[in-house]
Amino acid sequence: MIEVREYGEISRPAAAVWAVVADYGQDPRWRKGVETMAPRPGGIVRVGTTTAEVMRFAGRTYRNGGEVTGVEPGRSFDWRTTSGIDAEGGRSVVSLGKDRCRFAFHVRVAPRAASERLLEPVLGWLLRRAIRADIRRLADLLHHDARASRL
Repeated sequence: MIEVREYGEISRPAAAVWAVVADYGQDPRWRKGVETMAPRPGGIVRVGTTTAEVMRFAGRTYRNGGEVTGVEPGRSFDWRTTSGIDAEGGRSVVSLGKDRCRFAFHVRVAPRAASERLLEPVLGWLLRRAIRADIRRLADLLHHDARASRL
């Protein structure tokens, strides 16, 4: 089992961060390798929102179906895959003040193939590195969006 939980402080209000991370349609903007998410319905997630994700990771293309299983509006949501890789996880946003919050991204993947199980340490390291970079991209995107809205 590969489990990764990464956090990042973002200098933006929690509501602004939630508006992006809880809208799967925006994932290709900040998650490297995500080509498509295709959430249904679109917009902010709710229990039952489904996704059709196409992403590249570690040199492979993955096609995963997903479903949102729990939502605490404005704060967190949980998801699980329904096809493709065997995974589950969640995202959360916690306010640290007026213009600062903490974003958390959690994922647990159960490798199926023997080769994947043998490579678990390497795949876990790659996944952790990718999520850390995604959180940095998210912070950069939110800062850019904030600057653009002031112009």
